[in-house]
Amino acid sequence: MPEKITLKIKRQAGPGSEPYWQTFEIPYQPNMNVISALMEVQINPTTSAGEKTTPVVWDCSCLEEVCGACSMRINGVPRQSCTALIDQLEQPIVLEPFSKFPVIRDLMVDRTRMFDALKRVKAWNPLDGTYDLGPGPQVHPDDQGDMYKYASCMTCGCCLEACPQVNESSPFIGAAAIGQAYLFNKQPGGKKLASDRLDALMGAGGVADCGNAQNCVRVCPKEIPLTTAIADMGRQLTWHSIKSFFAR
Repeated sequence: MPEKITLKIKRQAGPGSEPYWQTFEIPYQPNMNVISALMEVQINPTTSAGEKTTPVVWDCSCLEEVCGACSMRINGVPRQSCTALIDQLEQPIVLEPFSKFPVIRDLMVDRTRMFDALKRVKAWNPLDGTYDLGPGPQVHPDDQGDMYKYASCMTCGCCLEACPQVNESSPFIGAAAIGQAYLFNKQPGGKKLASDRLDALMGAGGVADCGNAQNCVRVCPKEIPLTTAIADMGRQLTWHSIKSFFAR
């Protein structure tokens, strides 16, 4: 067992500030994850060179891979820091913020673009009111199982971070929002807005901008079959465009 853990962290004082690197060494403890290692640095923010510094800032909430907040690049791979176990990582452990999102500070980024994308595809069921609507339509168990996979999306951003189509030169909406459009188009309560979602995905940055790199499914912490959703939404868009043409 190693006596110490070495963390090499890419830091940034705030939006627009120049990034810089700092290295920290902390005592090894069994069963540590990256977040517990960062907590040790927070307790004693001293670099490996013995220089006092400010505590490292990162984002987290649930600590059990549900909220998606603790996303970062760990040894070059976008993933959740709560499930990144120190014993399974090569040292020095290199921690970086996501590069496809604006940095707020250090390892914390602004994922607003993902939530704006959910608004664009209307990722909700248009049901309102507290009155009794009665039993909903029956859904086949196979469809329930398929929808459950997409309902587990944490909006963590790993799929966007790994996607070569998500960059400053491309308006691509990303796999997560397409997956949620697929989910709500499949739900009986969501079909009312299905055409609106398809219209949104026919525009700039929609499904046609996917380069089929398939990195999204490789890095998704929930193993969501995002490429399946993208392919299915492509078929839906084909039929939608044909129907729209003849409806003129």
